[in-house]
Amino acid sequence: MTASENTSHLATEETTLPLADGEIHVCQDGPPGAPALLLIHGTGASARSWEPMVPLLTGSHRVIRIDLLGCGRSGRPDGASYTVDDQARRAGEALDRLGVDHAAAVGHSSGGVFATALTEQRPDLVTAVVLINTGPDMAAYIAKEVPFRTDSWTDLTDDQIRRAVSDGFHEGFAIPQDFVDQFRDIDFHMFGATSRTIRAFLDQRSLPVRLAPLGKPLLVLFGAEDRRWRPTSAADYRAVPGATVKMLPGIGHSPNLEDPPRTAAPLLAFTEGLR
Repeated sequence: MTASENTSHLATEETTLPLADGEIHVCQDGPPGAPALLLIHGTGASARSWEPMVPLLTGSHRVIRIDLLGCGRSGRPDGASYTVDDQARRAGEALDRLGVDHAAAVGHSSGGVFATALTEQRPDLVTAVVLINTGPDMAAYIAKEVPFRTDSWTDLTDDQIRRAVSDGFHEGFAIPQDFVDQFRDIDFHMFGATSRTIRAFLDQRSLPVRLAPLGKPLLVLFGAEDRRWRPTSAADYRAVPGATVKMLPGIGHSPNLEDPPRTAAPLLAFTEGLR
């Protein structure tokens, strides 16, 4: 492993794990012996999308961020499968390679779909689930599709990208350059394939239906100003026994970027209650 410094001056250990069907880039922060938090990003982002929250979590957790296959600094092999089940499987295999026996799985947006699938696959590994602005099913999806043309993607200005992704944040939020750079780096084959498989996964069975029989503690955080998933749909997760649902007023689809302290506080209170 090699050490580098992130923007918060925390010592971040980075490594690339060679799995059977692709390489997975991993970032680790915090005490190695602390309870593990696995942070899973959404489709159009990478592990970097969690950076503003990392310093708030490392006081009590070993924070593990992965780039899903096809994203960030992970591999982009020809013919790779981007199904929900395969991406979740790789996340579990990455934790196995790191020697992690138990972790709370935290997912933002579609990252919550992967966190749910991982919990279904590996109930021995996942101790609890945290979903941040993850819609329960496709009926809750309210975003307007943006018709990107891959052949002209590199010609878009930063401002054009900001306008295109503006519904991922509350009205008037100043989208940081780092997020623009992450979005510009999207592999469009991966993006399209992942979007289709997430839709199929949610249409097959909703996340509350999947999570209810698993018996895992569940925290759902939802920005009340979300413009991609209908905020009132967060109430659907109350069908999961013991679920905690917390709305975040004044925040849109990306609480981890829009207001890290208000997002970290209930997450930390939730994980503290698991001990």
